[in-house]
Parts: sequence; C-alpha cells; structure tokens
Amino acid sequence: MTKCPACLTPLGVSDVPALAFHLVDRAGESDPAHVRWLNQNLTRTKTPPGEIEPKLRAFYDLGSGTVKQWIKARFIEKFFGRAPHPFVIALQHPSRATLLGYVIEHQHFLRQWVRSCSFIMARTDQPSVIRYELDNLNTEYGGLGPGQVAHYELLLRMGESLGVDRATVLGTPPLPSTAAAIDEWNQMATREHWVEVMAAMHSLELIANRNLVLEGASVHYFDPAILNGHEISDAAKNFLREGYEADVAHSDEALDLVNEFSGEPGLVEDVQSTFLRSIDLFDDYLIARLERGGQFEA
Repeated sequence: MTKCPACLTPLGVSDVPALAFHLVDRAGESDPAHVRWLNQNLTRTKTPPGEIEPKLRAFYDLGSGTVKQWIKARFIEKFFGRAPHPFVIALQHPSRATLLGYVIEHQHFLRQWVRSCSFIMARTDQPSVIRYELDNLNTEYGGLGPGQVAHYELLLRMGESLGVDRATVLGTPPLPSTAAAIDEWNQMATREHWVEVMAAMHSLELIANRNLVLEGASVHYFDPAILNGHEISDAAKNFLREGYEADVAHSDEALDLVNEFSGEPGLVEDVQSTFLRSIDLFDDYLIARLERGGQFEA
C-alpha cells in the first residue's frame, strides 16, 4: 500500500507497517477521516500499529478473487449490508422530498462526473477505455443519437414533474458535503493514476446495479415495484429505470477494464485505496441528498 485510504496521502513506501502507523498516528491526532476509516473498517477501539497490520493485510487481501470482485464486495458491505445506507432505505418508496433532494444534489454530481470521465480519456492511450468513456459520457450527459435522452436530462425532467423548474435546480448551489466531495473527486481525477480514477468513479455506478442482490446485497437501490405502480411520477420512473437498466453493464464493464489494466506493481493496492476514499465521499454525498430533501418536507 503506497497511499492512505482515508486521505490518499502518498506514503513513499509500499508496506503495511507504514500505512498502519500513518492511520494510527493521524487517528491519535483526532483527524476525523482517519478515525472514521478505522472505526468503519478495522476497529472501534484504540489499537497500536502492530495490531492494525494483520487487520490491514486481511482487509486488502484479494484472496483467490480479482480486484473487481473485491470492490463489489466492499461496496455491497458499505451500502447494501444488513443496515443499508439511509438514502437507500429512503429510496425504496421515495417521497417527493427525497426525490427532490436527489435531483438538486445529483445534477452537481453529474456535472463533475463528466469531468472525471474526460480526465480518464485524456490520460490513457487504451482504445477500449476511450471507447467506453465516450459511450458513458453520451449516456450520462450527451444524449446524442436517435431516440437517446441523456440521464442528466431525465434528472431535470424528474425535478420538473415534482414541481421544481430546471432554472431553480440549476441555480441552487450544492450543499457543503456535495461540494467537498466534488472538489476531492476532481482532485483525484487530476492527480491519481487513470485506472484508480476509473475504479473510484465507475464503482459508484454499482449503487443502481440490480444484479447486486444476486451477490449479497440485502435490497435493491429502490423497490422495483415503484416502476410499475403510481407512487412516483412517470418522469421519475424514466430516470430511475434508465440507471436501473444501464448501470449493470456500465459498472461491470468499467471494473473489467480496471482488472485488465491494474497490473503495474503496486497499482492494485492504490486502486483499492482510491476506491475506498471515493466510497466514503459517496456516503457523505448520499447523506447530502437526504439533507436537501429535508428542506422540502414541509
């Protein structure tokens, strides 16, 4: 491991003791990101570096699997375990407020998303990766081609169907957690290896991957029944259905590419660390959706 999963600080060496010392040292200084990472992933008690080391080795160990399988397992554990993420719970049968929180914060996320994907394209010479990102950008933001509507446009239409015009959505600044996450994702895109950025950004598409229930997720991203009933508007159904249908292929293909191109010495561990930092940011951002939704509860 050459970088910290809580802050992505380069450690300068590739060994477990250095990372264990860094995590414990920063947690000892009460740094929130490091305390949180240790509490959520390794231990909730004050533990010396020597006892952290075997826990770290076990945590990062791929076993007989691939980095794609490891990423999926960690993502499921964090967002779809026995206690699913609060936003996932709220989205099972979402209120108008929950969906509006989704709209307003997510439009900022999607604008950041295309920038990160563009950095991946700019920093790789692999044709398969470039083709993948071009297709992804068109699906999420471009909507170019007969009968195609970008996911971004579907999001804005969902907001309009809920009574908030797109000028209001586009003119509303992001909440602090969303803004902080976007800023750090942008820093990742410019600083980290492009394979790490692929893992960090496209693993987030797993959130809507309906096949995760076959791999251990306790629930879907939302109850699929809402796509056929009358709980939500047709525009909301169209937006949710697009992700539900597209993100299986999108996330799996991206993680296959991560598997293929993470063969450089030490790169798998860096991919793991950058992915871990990204899902912590995603956790905060999903909470921001709920916070924004709370403003519409009345």
